[in-house]
Amino acid sequence: MVSDRETLGVGFIGAGDVSVLHARAVQKCPGARLIGLWNRSAERAEQRAREFGCRTYATAEELVQDPAIDAVFVLTNLETHLTYTELALRAGKHVLVEKPVGVNVEEIVRMRELAQAHKRVCMPGHNYIYEASMQRTRELVTSGDLGRIVSCYVLYNIHHPEEVAQRYPGVVRQILTHHSYILLYLVGRPVEISAMKAVLHYKTYTEEDIAMVQMRLENGALAHFCASFAADDHAGDPWTVLVKVIGTGGSTRYSYRDHVEIKPGLVHSQTYTAYQGSITNEVYHFLHRCIRQGEAPLSTLDDAIIAQKMIEAIEESIRTGRHVPLRETLFS
Repeated sequence: MVSDRETLGVGFIGAGDVSVLHARAVQKCPGARLIGLWNRSAERAEQRAREFGCRTYATAEELVQDPAIDAVFVLTNLETHLTYTELALRAGKHVLVEKPVGVNVEEIVRMRELAQAHKRVCMPGHNYIYEASMQRTRELVTSGDLGRIVSCYVLYNIHHPEEVAQRYPGVVRQILTHHSYILLYLVGRPVEISAMKAVLHYKTYTEEDIAMVQMRLENGALAHFCASFAADDHAGDPWTVLVKVIGTGGSTRYSYRDHVEIKPGLVHSQTYTAYQGSITNEVYHFLHRCIRQGEAPLSTLDDAIIAQKMIEAIEESIRTGRHVPLRETLFS
């Protein structure tokens, strides 16, 4: 559905750390305005509303019923994503839902069905692929300019203190979800997965702080994921966040380290400018190109479903200590 409203109204459900990045993105998006937000902690809601220059709502239901709001950003904890996405879609709002999108495949399928039934955009928060360098890599791959793809690496090494990590469901769900949709966008689907995880520096938190995955892709190429909250990488060519695609005709590289501000980020010791930039681009695509112009997201709920199947296969491989075949699972 294409909107011709002069200004698109945005509402946030959830006012945690990621809402700061989304508020900055909305502020930079022409023809969009953050109307208000709801958070289960009223104190946090009032704090964020003052920071963002918007109003608060007493309930999520009140927010989605406001006719001034066209689009809702679901920025809450993973376990509530389906509840609030369904609430917003039933109220006729477009939805941007942060990743991980759902607890399981069935939840994301439900979101897709609701979005189709209500004829609204429901876009997963797959922000990394809205970086221009990621899109250029995809163009090089699909055009054949890199030749036959032989390998892909997606690496993440950013230390998170235990009190920060406790907000998240472990690096497999929190970080490897990013890696999964990046792989799908750039080079395609895996057909076999093998994974391991460990807890190396937490004292009481039981979720993993590091995980690694090996994959065979449909074209026979191999891929590697690493996600770590255990330590920063301060080597000469640090793998803070690094994406590399290598083919017989060339290779590409994307790195957080290309743009670094020496000041604390929301949860990081430094500010990685590219992360805010990717969310700014994602929000612009959602509000301007999807809602205003009727274009599709670069990564859809169909992609989110496949990414979730990859995460569940990774968890199965960790649990069983076996390679997990994926071809039939991904295409069903």
